[in-house]
Amino acid sequence: MTDLTQTPIRAAWKLPKVWLVILSIPLLLAIFDPAQVGPTLKFTAEAFGHTAIFIAFAVLAIGYLKATGAEAVVTKAFQGREVRMIFLAAVLGGVSPFCSCEVIPFIAALLVAGAPLSAVMAFWLSSPLMDPAMFLITSGTLGFDFAIAKTLAAVGLGLFGGFAVKTLARTPVFTDPLRPASQGGGCGCGSPFKGTPQWQFWSEPKRRAVFKDTVLENAMFLGKWLLLAYLLESLMLTYIPADWIGTFLGGTGIGPIILGALVGAPAYLNGYAAVPLVDALLAQGMSTGAAMSFMLAGGVSCIPAAVAVWALVKPRVFAAYLGFAFVGSVAAGLVWALLA
Repeated sequence: MTDLTQTPIRAAWKLPKVWLVILSIPLLLAIFDPAQVGPTLKFTAEAFGHTAIFIAFAVLAIGYLKATGAEAVVTKAFQGREVRMIFLAAVLGGVSPFCSCEVIPFIAALLVAGAPLSAVMAFWLSSPLMDPAMFLITSGTLGFDFAIAKTLAAVGLGLFGGFAVKTLARTPVFTDPLRPASQGGGCGCGSPFKGTPQWQFWSEPKRRAVFKDTVLENAMFLGKWLLLAYLLESLMLTYIPADWIGTFLGGTGIGPIILGALVGAPAYLNGYAAVPLVDALLAQGMSTGAAMSFMLAGGVSCIPAAVAVWALVKPRVFAAYLGFAFVGSVAAGLVWALLA
């Protein structure tokens, strides 16, 4: 009998922490502010429903790319002349479907194969900032213009870092950049298919299985993070005074943009959850330039993306990676503030 009663408790503690946080928010509201439970859940449901079509399209697109083996196309960016590699790496990094854990073994293999650090840096900087799913969610929440601007900024940031490394390649910072015995790691979510993509994947049972598993995994991933983000967005709109945000992150000039980049690193959850949070901050008075610098700096320095770099290169190269991210994010924020 003891085993039977303890099993549900053990099972509950095995829930991912994100789901525990999601469940705890309405429970805490019920204790401390019962009147706010209904409005918070209503806001979350309506916001999630608004982006549901984008989520569905995104997870299907990711499943298709994985099942066809289209990720293999990305490796072609690291062949040929260095300048060409930097351009292609920045562009493909900004649109590729790689998750952060896939970047580690992929980049490790490229570095061991002799790909120049300049092209790798371009890919590293642009890859965590945008992918097909993130573009759709960003477009659905913050608008098509912002999604396009962030995509261009991701590519621009990759180009900036890539050409900076090329220019400074002979300096002590970038000589002998790899950690001893750097090896690939990750979560095992890399594509099992190599070579030429099979666009009509449904003709092969193994590819159909990969499509199904990828769709389910990404639906759960996006679903949990967006649920948490919309809950937090509702809490921010309810409990954080708008004049606070307007004071620190609003207004014009470079100050709010720099602060947005600095705040982005510790406040960032991931690229998907950040979208509704930035939407809430904008509603509270955050400047458009600060929103852009927040998302770019936070995306590059968030834990999964940063670990992918830290695991493979020496601290001085990692510091350069963060420096490129900060400078590029502030520059993109200034440009977006002028255009928007």
